Amino acid sequence: MLQTIRRGTGGFAVTHPLVAAIAVLACGAARALAQEDAPSGDAGTQADLAAAAQNPIAAMVSLPIQNNTFFRTGPDNDTANVVNIQPVVPFSLGDWNVIIRTIIPVIYLPSVTDSLPDLPSADTSGDDFGLGDINFSAYLSPVSKGSFTWCIGPSLTLRTATSDRLGTQKWSAGPAAVALVTAPPWVVGGLVRQLWSFAGNSDRDEVNQTLVQPFVNYNMANGWYLVTSPVITVNWEADRDNATMLPVGGGVGRVFAVGSQALNAQVQGFYNAVRPDFAPQASLRLQLAFLFPK
Repeated sequence: MLQTIRRGTGGFAVTHPLVAAIAVLACGAARALAQEDAPSGDAGTQADLAAAAQNPIAAMVSLPIQNNTFFRTGPDNDTANVVNIQPVVPFSLGDWNVIIRTIIPVIYLPSVTDSLPDLPSADTSGDDFGLGDINFSAYLSPVSKGSFTWCIGPSLTLRTATSDRLGTQKWSAGPAAVALVTAPPWVVGGLVRQLWSFAGNSDRDEVNQTLVQPFVNYNMANGWYLVTSPVITVNWEADRDNATMLPVGGGVGRVFAVGSQALNAQVQGFYNAVRPDFAPQASLRLQLAFLFPK
């Protein structure tokens, strides 16, 4: 979605309730880090929890809240923001695990009217803030206690955006797969998803998008870890020079506990080494995940 932003008004500071909530949670996490040297439990349990937290298809209920701030978007160097609420709910089906992952995006986009007066004001006037297109994936994974884990399943993007600019105005579906290896202190793998539109607004471009998200985690003492998990996208409907978004970067995180509540906090920064015209130049990702191990 952010690959298609064209222009906007400059100098906007992102302020809305969900971002404020992220800030409050981050402050709480910082206090907990200062007060507690490590999560409750022995080192083995802590390492297992960290590995599960870094596994997108772990058989563990979790609620990640991820804030993405996109910098220098468009010719006027605007700032955009996306909060992804991403509940994960697994359940057993015989010798298989079914992992339900949902991504609910709440998006802010600045106005582009002043910079592009030739465009219809109905399409560009005012800032846009609201719900984006919700993505729903159901992964089927064999129950395994080995170091290698894989899963595959369908992915569906719903036409739920509250504004034309906040979504594709299309219904899309396709396959998704995840594979990873857990070899302490490393957790390494990747997620791949392909979506094609099959219904929706006929005046909007068709969806034909590949998403690849590799992830590499290096775990250290006391729940700390280094991480890189860029989201790489290719829009096959765009021309060659504007098809690919390739972020480069990474960050640091920690698995810890506040009382009996296990948490996973991380921060990552990315520079878009390859990007479409007017797409963001850089981004900052802040994430706090509530973990509910069995």
